[in-house]
Amino acid sequence: MEQTAAPRKREIWLDWMRVAACLMVVVVHSAEPFYLGGDGSLVLTAAEGFWADFFDSLVRCCVPLFVVASAWLQFPLHYSTGEFFRRRAVRILVPFAVWTLVYALVWGEPVQNLKDLLLNFNYAAGHLWFVYMLVGLYLLMPLLSPWAEKVSRRELQGYLGLWLLTTLIPYLRDALGGPLTFTYGPSGLPRQALYPLWGEASWNAYGVFYYFSGFIGYLLLGLYLRRFLGELSLRKTLAIAVPAYLLGFSLTFGGFLRRLAQSAGTTVKALQDGAFPVSGPVDMAVWWETTWCNDTLGVVLMTLACILLFRKIKSEGGFYQKVVLPLSRAGYGMYLCHLLILVPLSGAVRGSLGIGEDGQLGLWTAAVEILLSALGAFILTACVSVLMQRIPKIGKYLMG
Repeated sequence: MEQTAAPRKREIWLDWMRVAACLMVVVVHSAEPFYLGGDGSLVLTAAEGFWADFFDSLVRCCVPLFVVASAWLQFPLHYSTGEFFRRRAVRILVPFAVWTLVYALVWGEPVQNLKDLLLNFNYAAGHLWFVYMLVGLYLLMPLLSPWAEKVSRRELQGYLGLWLLTTLIPYLRDALGGPLTFTYGPSGLPRQALYPLWGEASWNAYGVFYYFSGFIGYLLLGLYLRRFLGELSLRKTLAIAVPAYLLGFSLTFGGFLRRLAQSAGTTVKALQDGAFPVSGPVDMAVWWETTWCNDTLGVVLMTLACILLFRKIKSEGGFYQKVVLPLSRAGYGMYLCHLLILVPLSGAVRGSLGIGEDGQLGLWTAAVEILLSALGAFILTACVSVLMQRIPKIGKYLMG
């Protein structure tokens, strides 16, 4: 007979962090129209490039925060494997299937979209990649849980050290491979060709660090912080978190700006409107985003900083009970459905305020457009998601 563990005490700070991560995701997607467009990559003015980079870099740790939150609560497993998968299927897969079908029917060509779903998600709803990654981690959790229950502090530090080493590899690949080494898969979406390192070759992608890289590191990071870090004073928290976040932001922000300048045929120092617009195929934007990737050191540092800061939040008063907790419970559904609200709202805001320095607010136009789009879409999505989750019997299948 399978056994299940008693529910854990609710972690208040995780609810605050999940809600913040939801807002961060909306900000990321609100910045996308300012560097994606035309044939794939399009930055119209220096101001739009700067603000897109600033806001996107500022919140790039949003997805890792979701992963750490899941690891904090689920890893190692405190249910049997069968019970864990049953709970995750209802919580994750059913709402995902519902919203996948919605996007397939309302965006693009429905028949072709439904055919494509046999192989991958609908690329018009690109944020759905997250669910595939999360399911992959869930499949690994039962295998790693017996080890996670017994691992020592020093041993876990060693594996985290290996993972941190892999977060430097994207920078190294970029330095060695350059901006134009791209290949295309069956989907037609570009991917920078991997400069072969430490066992990799054209016939083998499984180099020495393959199994230590990627989001599994955030799984281990959540485990380490929960088991071994302990409670830090506010002073010590700030002493670690503030420098870590600033350094991480510098890496992500500076990397995008440098690549944008290279595409404009100039330097960051000389980057100005005379070099714009900058446009090209979508692979150019993929290259610009190199330091925004979740497996890079800059994003890891910002993730760590945010976790340490959110752990200091203990507030569970009226605002938490009436706003934060309902939004946290509906957070997964908000992630799934927010683009249906954000895309038309963002288009309306940008159409109203104008483009670049010719916009109604001059150099500040893009910044205000990103913030208005993000806050408006977040509030509307939050209201819709909470209400849908409260629909009797079917709410949990829609919102998770």
